[in-house]
Amino acid sequence: MFFSLIAIAAVIALFVIVSRQQNRIALVERELGVLRGLVQSGASLSAPKAADATREGLPEEAKAAVASAARSADGAAEEIAAKSEAAEEAAAAGPWTKAQAAAAQSAGSSEPAQPVSATETPGAEPPAPAKAARQSDVETALGTRWAVWVGGIALALGGLFLIRYTIEAGIFGPGVRLTMAGILGLVLIGGAEFIRRTGFKVPVQGAAGAYIPAILTGAGAFILFGTVYAAHGIYGFIGPATAFLLLGAVGVATIGASLLHGLALAGIGLVGAMVTPALVASQAPNPWALFVYLAIVLAATAAIARIRGWRALVAAAFAGTGIWTILYMVDAPDVNLAAVLFISLATLAVLAFVWLGLFLVTGRDDAARGFDWPSIVPGFFIALSALGLSVDPAFASAGDALHGAVLLAALVAVALYRPRAMPLVFAAGIATVLIYLGIIPPATIGANALDVGLDAQPLASSDTLTFRIGIALGLIFLAAGFWAARRFAATASLRAACWAAWGVIAPLTVLTALWLTFGDIDRDLGYALPALLLVLAFAAGGEWIARAEEPPLTGGPAASFALGGAGVAGLLMLHMAFGSGWTTVLLGAAAVVPALATRWRSYPVLGWVAVGAAVAVLARVAFDPTIVGAAFLSRTPVFNWLLPGYGVPALAFGFAAWQLARTTNGRPRLAMEAASALFALLTIAMLVRHAMHGGVIDTGTVTLAEQAIYTLIALGAGAMLVAIDMRSPSSVLRYGSMAAGVISAGLIAVQHFVVLNPLLTDESTGTVPIFNLLFLAYLLPAIAAGALALYVRDKRPRWYAAMLALIASLLAFAYATLSVRRLFKGEFIALWSGLGQLETYTYSALWLVIGVALLTAGVWLKSQVLRIASAVLIAVAVLKVFLFDMSELEGVLRALSFIGLGAVLIGIGLFYQRLLTRAARESREVS
Repeated sequence: MFFSLIAIAAVIALFVIVSRQQNRIALVERELGVLRGLVQSGASLSAPKAADATREGLPEEAKAAVASAARSADGAAEEIAAKSEAAEEAAAAGPWTKAQAAAAQSAGSSEPAQPVSATETPGAEPPAPAKAARQSDVETALGTRWAVWVGGIALALGGLFLIRYTIEAGIFGPGVRLTMAGILGLVLIGGAEFIRRTGFKVPVQGAAGAYIPAILTGAGAFILFGTVYAAHGIYGFIGPATAFLLLGAVGVATIGASLLHGLALAGIGLVGAMVTPALVASQAPNPWALFVYLAIVLAATAAIARIRGWRALVAAAFAGTGIWTILYMVDAPDVNLAAVLFISLATLAVLAFVWLGLFLVTGRDDAARGFDWPSIVPGFFIALSALGLSVDPAFASAGDALHGAVLLAALVAVALYRPRAMPLVFAAGIATVLIYLGIIPPATIGANALDVGLDAQPLASSDTLTFRIGIALGLIFLAAGFWAARRFAATASLRAACWAAWGVIAPLTVLTALWLTFGDIDRDLGYALPALLLVLAFAAGGEWIARAEEPPLTGGPAASFALGGAGVAGLLMLHMAFGSGWTTVLLGAAAVVPALATRWRSYPVLGWVAVGAAVAVLARVAFDPTIVGAAFLSRTPVFNWLLPGYGVPALAFGFAAWQLARTTNGRPRLAMEAASALFALLTIAMLVRHAMHGGVIDTGTVTLAEQAIYTLIALGAGAMLVAIDMRSPSSVLRYGSMAAGVISAGLIAVQHFVVLNPLLTDESTGTVPIFNLLFLAYLLPAIAAGALALYVRDKRPRWYAAMLALIASLLAFAYATLSVRRLFKGEFIALWSGLGQLETYTYSALWLVIGVALLTAGVWLKSQVLRIASAVLIAVAVLKVFLFDMSELEGVLRALSFIGLGAVLIGIGLFYQRLLTRAARESREVS
């Protein structure tokens, strides 16, 4: 059925092509007749005479065309003949690339050849395209590409259908049928070679994909593959060894023929060669036969792909070889590790000496910038093999991790030898990191709850061999990474950075994994010493790399990775050598070291190393705010581990910011300023909490008194940041000061007025009349917020000063109101204790007084916010008098309430009238 559809499609396509070509052929014949008449009539005449003769009897519009053809015939004929001969010779050699075809077409001329027509006039505009020209793409697709490809497929399927028919009809025996199929395949291949050698060329531009010799060769190879497989797998005429050799020979020969017939044929041969081992079954499979065969196919494919520049072909060959290797390791009952090593190393050898060989590279240096993307494929599969040998218990328990380490080292070596094979370094580095992260026991990192691993066991085995291999791999990456980084520091900074990064990442990962697996996680001087050596090696390596830069000592990406690795290694060293408290203190102090180093080297990374130290300290205190653990924290106020644990980093970060401001400056300086301010606040806050909770800071709820101290600290920090910013402008100080004010306002609104308000919590306000909880929680923050609002009026945005003034007004109002409540109720002032008539009247009078005071202050300070606040407060008092006092108060208190309200309102009216009159008089005087 499928063959019938193909035949119908081919017939329709050919009918359309023939019908559309008839008119064009007739037109060409007429033009050739005209030219033949011109040549016969004017062979013995000169060009002018021939032109005169041809003009006789012709229409006027044709005379110009005939004259033009006569003038250009002599010169154009030789040029066209020479170019046609060059093009035919080029086509006879097989399908070329577009660039080669263009070069052959323009041979002998410095300009691209232009088609010459007998109907064109020099200097005239080209004629409009005809209808046939507009349909050239459709005709090319149908007549050259689709027809040829469908024909090739039909030939291949026809050979198979012929074999099937003879089987069903019983016409010939199996041997005769297979012989006929083989002869058909050889005839197709021979016919393709005959057509190629007899001067075949693609006659239509854009039809190079329909190269008939290549399609016939592919069909013949397809039939030969099927014939050999049937002789072995169906009829058993030949044994596995013979079938394997024949199929392999067909595949390799097909790949070799692709040099003449193009990439498509190479793909067919590669697929056949890679499928051959799966088609041939054997009772005793020999891995050496398989992998030697794969190595031969891979080498042949890589050589051909390198000659023709077929990157996709060589990537597919590497992928096929890698897939066979992984399948063998997974399915084979007894894996031959020597064979696995052989095919892996053979793959790397083909990559290094065949695909990336210098003797085949034209016009490019092997150390050119960029990378070879087909190298990703062998890097992935070889790294996967090494990972399996190191992680899989079936291999690791037998000591096969050493073979995996050999493969990883080989990847690094090939990447060093062929710089364009940069993906190999990434493959080896990722595999090493995964292997040594897998040996860490889950319980060590607190991962039991996550069910990491199998039965809370490490994913990879950890033994003495793993320990020694880790040290060796770490040294290999360190030495190779830094040597290559220095080599490329001046010419290829990105490649140098990649090498330096893996020269840092792999040793640090191995050291950390070995420490967590074999060492004491709390304190282990045996691992602290190697960490210190890494610090020195990374720092010296960074300086060594920087000296090779152009210009030298600029601190490029490669040097930055090395120095950043030194900072991380220093963090590990401190944690390994000291306890929790000293680690936090020393790590904070260590931020000074890279800041001081900027006096001698202006590397940008040094400032970021200091920032990294600040981030590490912040992470440590977030994990353990007590610095040394709750059980070991002294209950002595102030003089305990909290003071150095938070205070020393605050001072160190401040010094580092000061130093960076005088050397490299930039964002690291701003980050260190922010870190210094943050830790200064944390120092005071943690000491306050420690003192107010009897030395315990990780339990107990926050009280209003404690919250009041935090609010005062935040407001004070905002004022200090503003003052420092005025002397040394900084965006961190500017926005940090406003952030402190906004946070303070938020804490006041939520904690002071709602969550911790004594009216709602019934917390004791103290027995002392004035200096009590209300004084600490409301009056002092009101004074601080008001002072800060006054201080920042001309230094910060208006909304910020207005917000602080509003908060100060609300705090003062709350203090006065709650103080009246305390005067009537005593130590506990909860709302559910009720209201008395005198207390109610007192609130009205108090709010009016406060409103008048706010109005006076607003006029004196020229603050619109205070004046609005006074208006709001007086409006609240008015509503209270009319809505609440009228119903709750009785007798003289009700009368006094309304009298007082009226007097105050009239006084405010008079005040505003005089204020407006004075403003109008001043404006007239000015005008």
